Amino acid sequence: MKWGDFVSKFDNLSIRERFEHREVALLSKRACLSINSKGRKVFEEKCSTRTDFQRDRDRIIYSKAFKRLKHKTQCFIYPEGDYFRTRLTHTLEVTQIGRSIARALNLNEDLTEAIGLGHDLGHAPFGHAGEKILDSILTSISPNERFRHNEQSLRVVDVLENNRKGLNLTYEVRNGILKHTKGRSDLHVGDSDKSFMPCTLEGRIIRISDRVGYLNHDIDDSIMAGIIKESDLPKEVVKEIGSTSSQRLNAMISDIINMSLEKDDIYMSEKMYECLNILKEFMFQRVYTDPNAKLEEVKARRMLESMFEYFRKNPNKIPSDFLNDDISLERSISDYISGMSDSFAIYTYEEIFIPKVWDFSVLKREN
Repeated sequence: MKWGDFVSKFDNLSIRERFEHREVALLSKRACLSINSKGRKVFEEKCSTRTDFQRDRDRIIYSKAFKRLKHKTQCFIYPEGDYFRTRLTHTLEVTQIGRSIARALNLNEDLTEAIGLGHDLGHAPFGHAGEKILDSILTSISPNERFRHNEQSLRVVDVLENNRKGLNLTYEVRNGILKHTKGRSDLHVGDSDKSFMPCTLEGRIIRISDRVGYLNHDIDDSIMAGIIKESDLPKEVVKEIGSTSSQRLNAMISDIINMSLEKDDIYMSEKMYECLNILKEFMFQRVYTDPNAKLEEVKARRMLESMFEYFRKNPNKIPSDFLNDDISLERSISDYISGMSDSFAIYTYEEIFIPKVWDFSVLKREN
């Protein structure tokens, strides 16, 4: 085909089709192309200006759950100060790490971004403490009922958003959201647990970016809060990758890129995996599970347990949007509570359990 004929044909394509052609021409053969998506649960006509993954990204950004991340805890519950991370800033940092890696590996940035922005939509108020509390409440009622934030994130985009119609995202984005976490377990070279690995390299990028992101920024926040000092960090890790957040991030991201170039998976070197896992255990011992560092969790447990029991006894107090005959009352309550921001959870608790000392509505002026 002559160049003029090619240009003429390209000019007749829609904006979306031009993006799709660029993906085919420019991205790695290992990238997940938008034209190769397994599609949506409910068929939709294609957008004229956006690929399917770009469309998913926009739906997530405009969702109510995404907006609420601004007022949800990342590491510390209701911290004082403007510079502590929230669930929203965590999400943005993880997404940016993921995009940097995807760009360097010539993978699909749009898919990586959509997964990154949606990966924590189902997190409960009060961070991982809230997740553990809701999980313990549900399992105490029924051993088969669990609350896991990654599963709840998928439930948010599949069911709860858009007036219970869901966002109807593509299979690849939904898969990346569901399989983005490995909990407290170590990450390993050539992880053998393939059943819980995302189906795309872009999803696997977010899976490792999540841990890289939260460990580094939680260290920053913990130092700012006075829980730990920079000198407390494991010496072998500091020697290998530095003592500052910038040094650690640069070392880890560069290592992931260099180890994953032209590979069919996303890797770190054995030394970097070791550093990551040492930092993870250090943070669990000194911050995440240390009672002195997490005193506010006692209050959070009291609030969530009390509200959960109140709504079990008074289901009429749950907004009707959350009640559905197809699910248990307990699941409806967990949907409602997990969607609350920290501030709204505190407000709801106070409205239910803290009596008004002065109720001026009952006072009447005597003539």
